[in-house]
Amino acid sequence: MERLQARTIPRLPDQPKKKRKGTKLIWLLFILFLVLLGVLFFRSSISKITDVRFIGNTLVNSSELSGVSGLRVGEPFFLISESAITSRVQERYPYIKGLRLEKHFPGQIDVYVQEYETVAFELTSDGQVMASLENGSDVTLKQEKKLVLEKPVLTQWSDKGALAIKADLCKRLANIPNGLLADISEIRYDPSDSYQDRIKMYTRSGFEVVTTVSMLPDKIAYLSGVVETQEPGRITMLNADSYISYTNLNQGQQEKSDVSE
Repeated sequence: MERLQARTIPRLPDQPKKKRKGTKLIWLLFILFLVLLGVLFFRSSISKITDVRFIGNTLVNSSELSGVSGLRVGEPFFLISESAITSRVQERYPYIKGLRLEKHFPGQIDVYVQEYETVAFELTSDGQVMASLENGSDVTLKQEKKLVLEKPVLTQWSDKGALAIKADLCKRLANIPNGLLADISEIRYDPSDSYQDRIKMYTRSGFEVVTTVSMLPDKIAYLSGVVETQEPGRITMLNADSYISYTNLNQGQQEKSDVSE
């Protein structure tokens, strides 16, 4: 009897799983829902600026900063670039050193304003009071700021040739400790043929000081030493330092006058 050979039936390929009907539709509806939610959110008041506070500004008021920066109530809360706002503000107000923004959802923005330090004040010929800043720029003070002049007052700096020297002076004053400048009440531009940046300073304690802008940072310590130990007089701080009291100065002038007679 012939042996029957069993033939194996080949395995049928796996049938692909049928996708659930409606899955694509559900995802599509979900995406549309998210888009609609986003549109409604960004059109609602919750995504707008509701309050802006400027902190640290003394040379420019908050309303002016708000207008230049674009940070106003009703503007988008999230679409804000700190670098772009800082650039716009600094272009309009060169005495602004930097800005730092802090967002508090929903709607509140705190803007911390850093201004360049005021190192001196200047009285102009028309009676205006200018603040001279550490970066060499000047700003006219508001009326309410004119009462406090705790820094040296710059006088006779109207000459065009003095502008660059005044800017250099402001930068140097910014690097001198306040304690060493506290006694200086006035700084006057007083150039000579030998020293184009020569200045005269007057102190609240009654001294007259002759030096230059470039030498001032190195000579200021000598000034403090003389003021603390000597009676009022004239101090010269150039290539060589000297001091003479007003008493001796007046006696010398009187003796010259007697000789000439």
